Amino acid sequence: MKIGYARVSTEEQNLALQLDALKAAGCEVIYQDQGVTGAAKCREGLTQALDALSPEDTLVVWKLDRLGRSLGFLCALIERLGKEGVGFTSLTDGIDTTTSGGKLVFHIMGALAEFERDLIRERTKAGMKAAKKRGRHVGRPHALTRQQMLHARELLAAGKTQREVGELFGVAGTTIARRVKSLD
Repeated sequence: MKIGYARVSTEEQNLALQLDALKAAGCEVIYQDQGVTGAAKCREGLTQALDALSPEDTLVVWKLDRLGRSLGFLCALIERLGKEGVGFTSLTDGIDTTTSGGKLVFHIMGALAEFERDLIRERTKAGMKAAKKRGRHVGRPHALTRQQMLHARELLAAGKTQREVGELFGVAGTTIARRVKSLD
């Protein structure tokens, strides 16, 4: 069975074009979301469509971006469908995972998404390394200023516990110990 899914981002947009195309493609049931962004992963209509699918069924969309905007999300979703024995067709993009050519196109898209994630990861690591070389702190801001750390060390030397000093500064006792140790 072919199950359709249609989505528009705003209430003012019209689903008619997508619904007509999905009906013409032979969809027996069509689920829809109106006024829902493609970036949202939890959508009522999409959830209903996915729940209605059984092995040998095919999920049909008018265009790939109606299913989602993130290539990673799309790849993961379509891979999941494939594992469940469900096909996928995007009418205007010419993707049909029920055919060998359609599977090839989608695997290429998946490889490109993975390549993009790897490039982002590499650029992030290179940026962090360069910032560290310039002496910049990378990561979350420190919970305590240098002045607070010096004051905490004085309080510890005066007999206060790490926990007491931590409560005074609004941090955990372990944070006090770690930050005071970094002064040495």
